[in-house]
Amino acid sequence: MQMLKCDPQTYKDLELGKLQDILREYCVGPSALKIVERLKPVQNNEELMKFLNQTNELVEIRREGESFPRLEFEELQNEIRMLPVQNASLPQESFARIRMASVMVNSLLFFFNKREEDFPQLYELLSDVEFTKEIIEKIDTIFDKHGKVKDDASSDLLSIRQQMSSVKRHIHSTFDRSMRKYLKKGYLADTKEGYFDDRRVLAVLSSYKREVNGQVVGNSKSGNVTFVEPGETVPLNNELEQLKDDERKEIFIILQQLTYEMLAFLPLIKDYQQVLTKLDFINAKCRLALLLDANLPAINENKAFDLIDCFHPLLKMNNDNLGKKTIPQRISMNENSRMLVISGPNAGGKSITLKTVGLLQLMLQCGLLVPLHPNSRMCFFDALLTDIGDNQSIVDELSTYSYRLKRMRHFLNVANENALLLLDEFGTGSDPDLGGALAEVFFETLYDKGSYGVITTHYSNIKLKADKLPEAINGCMLFDTETLNPLFKFSMGQPGSSFTFEVAQINGIPKKLINRAKSKLDNKKVEMDQLLHELQKEKSYLSRLTKEHILAQETADKHRKYYETTKEKYDRKLASLQNKAEETSKFVSLGNKLQSYIDNYKVGVKKKNVNEPLMQDIKKYIAKEKAKTEEVKKEIRLKKQANKKKGKPKKMVNEYQQDKIKVGSKVKLIATKQTGDVEEIKGDEVTVLLGFARMKVKLEQLIWVSN
Repeated sequence: MQMLKCDPQTYKDLELGKLQDILREYCVGPSALKIVERLKPVQNNEELMKFLNQTNELVEIRREGESFPRLEFEELQNEIRMLPVQNASLPQESFARIRMASVMVNSLLFFFNKREEDFPQLYELLSDVEFTKEIIEKIDTIFDKHGKVKDDASSDLLSIRQQMSSVKRHIHSTFDRSMRKYLKKGYLADTKEGYFDDRRVLAVLSSYKREVNGQVVGNSKSGNVTFVEPGETVPLNNELEQLKDDERKEIFIILQQLTYEMLAFLPLIKDYQQVLTKLDFINAKCRLALLLDANLPAINENKAFDLIDCFHPLLKMNNDNLGKKTIPQRISMNENSRMLVISGPNAGGKSITLKTVGLLQLMLQCGLLVPLHPNSRMCFFDALLTDIGDNQSIVDELSTYSYRLKRMRHFLNVANENALLLLDEFGTGSDPDLGGALAEVFFETLYDKGSYGVITTHYSNIKLKADKLPEAINGCMLFDTETLNPLFKFSMGQPGSSFTFEVAQINGIPKKLINRAKSKLDNKKVEMDQLLHELQKEKSYLSRLTKEHILAQETADKHRKYYETTKEKYDRKLASLQNKAEETSKFVSLGNKLQSYIDNYKVGVKKKNVNEPLMQDIKKYIAKEKAKTEEVKKEIRLKKQANKKKGKPKKMVNEYQQDKIKVGSKVKLIATKQTGDVEEIKGDEVTVLLGFARMKVKLEQLIWVSN
């Protein structure tokens, strides 16, 4: 698969460098920084998908809040270079770096253990490394937790350090004795002592320096104090220096041996470097994706894309910093709408919409996730070329128009069905009529080559050409016809007016001058612009009307659900009260009978003679109530057994016959009783044509009328 062809001008026009600046801040090591510096579209599609999925998996881990190991490591390039050198000895800090890398990789292996199905691409990234504590254990045998060589790293080192401790104690006791002696004689300054080359020295008043036995090592700035090393400690300090030298030599031998042992792990250490460097870059891309709220869209094999709720990342970040809202766009292109012509007023967002398509495509093919809705779809192109802005070349003595013609010649040479071209202010820079005619020819030629293109223009002939060609489509940036302000919202399907005179009016140009300008134009041109104006005004009105209908329907649904919920609650409460009333009535009846029995009961009289009919009634009542209770229990038990056999209850038949609703069906809105035709069905969302207005509603909100 060919690499995406881009030239330096395309990277500059789309401002890829600004995203690279953010990625640099997120990198830990220099190797990842070098990858960012060389960030370009990925060589082939299979590798590109792997990179995209790696980043997407890490983003998923971060968004789910899992305790992913923190990437803390230092690169091992110097260690990899030094280890094979014969008799080499790595410095102490090198072993700390190797240990840190081993701990880091072990923690990653532990995290991804038994998660191969959840994160296959990141799991595969770690396939060349293995979990081992051997490296860590060998290093920990030599170094303590502070990174210093342990006393017992070797028997010789232990002996040397024991001797050093003994000599240090002797030095301190001897020095303290000398200091007390000279302090008693009044030879010492207020500070009493100081340090010189890590040796304790006496702070002697300069007038008494000849009275003190020892070696002068320096003076204070004022010259009033002379620093003297006592004669008794000089040989002891010299002996300590010899022991320190022995210590250094022994540590070198120990580290040399440890270096030799690490040589056996060189292939694994190389894998550590490779894995951590790759993960460093993936993590930088992940952090950028989280910053931009970016996602991985579905990837089409055919040339088509649907960018849902997409943003220009740099515009979004800038607006967020300013506290401004960024309006999301939806931009779709496919084989039947591969040449998109965007028109509309100046400063209305045409160029930023074009740049959004270009930068998102470039990001995707560089292996970066893109800021759009995850349900979006994108594809891969073989060439991405731009002509954006004023690129006048002083060096080559080219005017803007000459530069753009030179650029167009290049486009005509490389354009094919796998190329995406982005042309801003297409055809401008020359006489409007002549430039428009040449621009139309260029447009037709690019169209005939099967290219995909996003073009912004004010030329009416280009808009008309896009309307006539079957695989081209118009789009426009919407304009509020009441406030005369741009809405910065893109709309597919129709060309837009440039609103030249309206923009002039809101910028303070007198209406008299605007009318004079209109009088100098061809009436047909004015009428066409006015027609586009009216079309956009009508579309804005219908869009607002649709929103109002949807809002009204949602409100009606909300109240209906509230009514149904409330009614159901009160019905349950009423049924409960009725049951309690019946139960209370039964208890009252039974109580009355028992009270009658008690009133007629006579002490000392045999039971068979005591109100025998009443007693029989009570016994019959109790037996009857017991039988009812047993019957209820039996019924509940049978229902439970039946439910277990049946499983889940079957769904009730739709009383509104919604299962018959298809494209072309005539339906009625439950809430508003309006009747319309089904234009499109996506899942449970239905687009209904109600006269001139389109409305998107849920399937459950419709009644089938007929096909």
